Amino acid sequence: MTVSFFLKGVRFVFALMCGMTIAIGFAQTWPDKTVKIINPYSPGGPSDAIVRMLAEGLSSEMGQRFMVENKPGGGTVIGANWVAKSAPDGYTLLLATVAPLVVQPLINPTLPYDAKRDFQMVGMFATVPNLISVHPSVPVTTLNELIAYSIKNPNKLNYASAGTGSGPHLSGELFNRMTGSKLSHVPFGGAAPAVMAVLSGQVEVSFVNITPQIAHVKAGKLRPLAMGSTKRSSLFPEVPTVAELGYPGFVSESWNGLAVPTGTPLAIVDKLYKAMEKVMSSAKAQELLMSLGAESTVMGPEAFTNYVKNDEKQLTPIIKSLSLSNY
Repeated sequence: MTVSFFLKGVRFVFALMCGMTIAIGFAQTWPDKTVKIINPYSPGGPSDAIVRMLAEGLSSEMGQRFMVENKPGGGTVIGANWVAKSAPDGYTLLLATVAPLVVQPLINPTLPYDAKRDFQMVGMFATVPNLISVHPSVPVTTLNELIAYSIKNPNKLNYASAGTGSGPHLSGELFNRMTGSKLSHVPFGGAAPAVMAVLSGQVEVSFVNITPQIAHVKAGKLRPLAMGSTKRSSLFPEVPTVAELGYPGFVSESWNGLAVPTGTPLAIVDKLYKAMEKVMSSAKAQELLMSLGAESTVMGPEAFTNYVKNDEKQLTPIIKSLSLSNY
């Protein structure tokens, strides 16, 4: 009986070692065909531009084609589910953002995938901060003046977002909660129309990302008050962050990373992360990010996983309070 038990143990260890050898060997030859990065959004916008630049850089770095395929629909559910159901072989990647990994799991009780179970993080590669700005007619020049004015005049000022349940919407509600402000939400069908509404004076305050606001800030048509990022923008270094103005913990930015189906060999994940890190440090990447008002924010698998968990922890009570979910 002891001998039988010993032989079973030997077989188990041998099988385990064989499996590890196959996985390592597979990773060494990966990629040997086209790799798809599934973007769950429609073409256009800063995230699409950045991930296409990343794909081009990875193609050069890895010696194999990386292509971006847009699969929009269902509030990012269609694209994310496609990746979740794909083989864990490193050839189908997800452009990982807050919508499919945090927001949808909180608001959609019939989600066809489990964000925690079905994905493993490769790493974050960029963030696009949200910029709090106002129409020049609003009688405030600083963020604290905006807070004081909105408290004194509750719900007189409206803020524009890219849609109900979007990052800017949730950020606006988080801002109200943390600062005591009384700003009313007006949703639009994307960041561009939201900015146009503020430019026309239809809405007074913008919470959307910095990219569609850049030209208007430079032209003096929008007054920037604060960045939602953890550090000042390289593009507008004179604009303070919300956190440094007395509200630590406030973060409002669109984060972008890569995720793969769970079960993808760790050696592939590591290889992909190292290549991604190298691409994002290139002069070409930095130039594009600067033009979009984005930042190179590179995190490895563990740090990115923790970042997503923290975002979920922060957004859960906001989503519950807005009745966006079926809790």
